[in-house]
Amino acid sequence: MKTVYSGVVFRVESGVVREPGGVRARRDVVRHSGSVAVLPVHDDGSVTLVRQYRCAFRSSLLELPAGRIDAGERPRAAARRELREEIGLDARSLSKLVRLIPSPGFLDETVTIFRATGLYPASATPDPDERITLVRLPFARALALVERGRIQDAKSLAALLLEARRRA
Repeated sequence: MKTVYSGVVFRVESGVVREPGGVRARRDVVRHSGSVAVLPVHDDGSVTLVRQYRCAFRSSLLELPAGRIDAGERPRAAARRELREEIGLDARSLSKLVRLIPSPGFLDETVTIFRATGLYPASATPDPDERITLVRLPFARALALVERGRIQDAKSLAALLLEARRRA
């Protein structure tokens, strides 16, 4: 595989590979450092999500606070950093919910999702290019938004559905 594009967030490799069973195929693979997402659960059971514009979909999406893992950073540290940066909170407890693979057909990114509880204020420092609106809502309302198709991204769906199962 040869790198055909290298950018700030990812690089793209392309080439002919031999897969199991001897199959030779041309593949393009997006290489990504990995990311984290956090489900902030408040003491009253409500959750905080973020609404931000996503260029690829030309619309604002309601989703978990999330971001890329920096070079040399561990997922738990990245999750704590994103929680502080995006929503101005830190957590006394940060537990791993799941590690998911969002699109294995062409992307090697993994997303490690954490559940944050015991929330307390910290200073928010969003990236200069981020325009984030905080949306705190009762958990039942967040789940209703999933069921109505108003929350669609994989990391948020996974976290909210796992949280629903936990609360059942």
